[in-house]
Amino acid sequence: MRGSNIDYLLPVIGVVGLVMVWYVTVWLEVVDPVLLPSPVQTFEALWKGMAGGKLGFDFIKTVERTTLATLIAAAIAIPLGILLGSSERVYRSFEFVVDFFRSTPASALFPLFLVLFGVGDKTKIAVAAFGAALVILFNVAYGVMNARKTRILAARVMGASRLRILTDVMLLESLPQTFIGLRNGVSLALVIIVVAEMFIGSRDGLGQRVFEAQQLFEMPEMYAGIFAAGALGYGLNLLFLFIERQFVHWSGK
Repeated sequence: MRGSNIDYLLPVIGVVGLVMVWYVTVWLEVVDPVLLPSPVQTFEALWKGMAGGKLGFDFIKTVERTTLATLIAAAIAIPLGILLGSSERVYRSFEFVVDFFRSTPASALFPLFLVLFGVGDKTKIAVAAFGAALVILFNVAYGVMNARKTRILAARVMGASRLRILTDVMLLESLPQTFIGLRNGVSLALVIIVVAEMFIGSRDGLGQRVFEAQQLFEMPEMYAGIFAAGALGYGLNLLFLFIERQFVHWSGK
């Protein structure tokens, strides 16, 4: 019991260590204090910004865009991934296209999406959904293709139709890999959204907040925005891990 309690405290050690190094760095003035404020100043700016300042509003806007982009990506990529993964020949036919765009930096596609959707939320959400969809698609197809052959053969022996095998066997078998794709997809969507908020005519969002604070030399507010973005990404990852453990508790059995 005592060992398990200590294990829960292990992540705190890294956080405390990071704050201590930060304090020492500021105290010794290794970095110009103007460029690196103390942890107290930064967390004070974070608290004020999230409690009643503009940072809280920007945080919510980024959550909305990231969530919408991820939902759009999942709605498109999961069915396509199942269809592609159910036939290895079909997947191999589209493998180059999927891998090519998956390997292309999303920032390089900003001009294309600006031409298609103009300046606004549509562009940010569309480019984030595009990037996330490719990651989810690849993982879902991979999960379907690597479904356990014994279970598929057993279903065929029992007279299950191809559609029944696809929905009841392959889909369930691919869920662990699907959730890996969803976790990677939501992380990528957040990155793209924050970068887009910085550079695609945005008036709100964490990316715009960080960029504006940097331009105005408001360093505590800038670091507060960075920490808010990091906390959001970490929280989304934990959320998908929790959902995965609830629905894919049988993984590996």
